[in-house]
Amino acid sequence: MKVIYLFILAMTIVLPLASYSQEKVQIYDPTVNAEMQVNQALAKASKEGKHVMLQIGGNWCIWCVRLNAFEHADPKIDSLIKADYILVHLNYSPENKNFEMLKKLEFPQRFGFPVLVILDAKGRRLHTQDSGFLEATKNTNNIYYEKQKVLTFLSKWSTTALKPENYPNK
Repeated sequence: MKVIYLFILAMTIVLPLASYSQEKVQIYDPTVNAEMQVNQALAKASKEGKHVMLQIGGNWCIWCVRLNAFEHADPKIDSLIKADYILVHLNYSPENKNFEMLKKLEFPQRFGFPVLVILDAKGRRLHTQDSGFLEATKNTNNIYYEKQKVLTFLSKWSTTALKPENYPNK
């Protein structure tokens, strides 16, 4: 009889935890029209004097989820993104691979996911970043990306970094 009670007690604890861990993350929306999504971001970037950062991946991708969490958990990274970029989570999943948009972006999926693409406000691709190069060399305390690498990447591709007047002809 004790075994049955222990089993029932264990199930009341384990089943809710199992269903909680299977909750779907909703960072990327496979139903959104990528062309429209990017065009809206470009219009906003043009108005605000920013670049567009496309974070391409899917809700199925643990590294995509980790990068998103990392960006928002660190106040310095989060504020740098908000100050210099219009961030777009561009979906790539079995439901919607957004092939035509990825073709226009010169197939960034070749680097794996997540992959970051920086566009200027006119829609010109400035840079494609393999996010693997932003990962931490040592995973400590569930930190999967290295803060300094991400900060360097973001600052090197900001609108300020690409202003010609910052590089006088000597």
